[in-house]
Amino acid sequence: MIPRIIATGSAVPEKIVTNDDLSRHMDTSDEWIRTRTGIRERRISEEAPEQKLFSLSREAAERAIAMAQEEFGAEFSARTGQQGFSREDIELVIVATCTPDMAFPATACRLQDALQLGPAAAFDLSLACTGFVAALNTAAAFIQCGRYRTVLIVGADVMSRMIDWSDRNSAVLFGDGAGAAILSGDPRFSREGSGFLDLVMHADGSGTEALKCRAMYFNEAEPAREYMDGRRVFEFAVKKVPEVIREVLARNEKEPSDISLYVLHQANYRILESVAKRLSEPMEKFPHNIESYGNTTAGSIPILLDELNRSGRLEAGDLLCLAGFGGGLSYAAALLWW
Repeated sequence: MIPRIIATGSAVPEKIVTNDDLSRHMDTSDEWIRTRTGIRERRISEEAPEQKLFSLSREAAERAIAMAQEEFGAEFSARTGQQGFSREDIELVIVATCTPDMAFPATACRLQDALQLGPAAAFDLSLACTGFVAALNTAAAFIQCGRYRTVLIVGADVMSRMIDWSDRNSAVLFGDGAGAAILSGDPRFSREGSGFLDLVMHADGSGTEALKCRAMYFNEAEPAREYMDGRRVFEFAVKKVPEVIREVLARNEKEPSDISLYVLHQANYRILESVAKRLSEPMEKFPHNIESYGNTTAGSIPILLDELNRSGRLEAGDLLCLAGFGGGLSYAAALLWW
């Protein structure tokens, strides 16, 4: 079976925190943040601690399910003799997150129940900003080996729960959000020419100290703080992301110019510019929304993908490159035909 993305969804909190809002509480300014990161504002969850990640994940997943049902129908069709897309078609749920509401159960198990999916398998995956691409690869592997036909993937993080809001070097970067995608190899939902092509993943464990959070106090009474060596992470990203993109392209006898759009993790606009320059590709092929949401960690790629999908920016036959990078230090790039 050839897996392809058949639906997407996303969700962000209602509360908007602008750069000017942050400047009232720390030594920073809108100009300082924008020129260094490209960020103008971010969304921050105000849900109860045990619901922050779950609520965003559920909303994104529901929107993806609704899109699939709108596309393929939700009822039995006498014309085709087939059932449309049903929640019961989802056989596995994977949630990529490093900021769960609780240590266990897995957020994916909570989603499986709340979404009324039936006896679907469910587990969480933690790889920080590379999490969604890793979940995509995991789901594709399950489908390609024939174990499952349809998988719900969610990338979501609530970084506001572990940020030191007095540290302008990291507090200005992050926001909360969730994105979802439904990946399926079911022939009922197939489209000629579309599907997952390949993925390359790597990790450089020598960089674990550059981006870390020692632990989380899940009641948030005494939260552990995220730490990032910004310069080292920046240098890592601008070097390794073009490398892993070129690697996955070479494995599939493609050139950078063959890519329709590069859907990259939204960490810093300057990183996007640097990757584009190193690949000799125009910035028009690097869509971005970091100015509105900041770095939503595992949520950034699927949120952007959903926005592109719903705005009509993606066309059948487009060759997309998805690339994530972050804690680990980990990095990955995937190719798929839309």
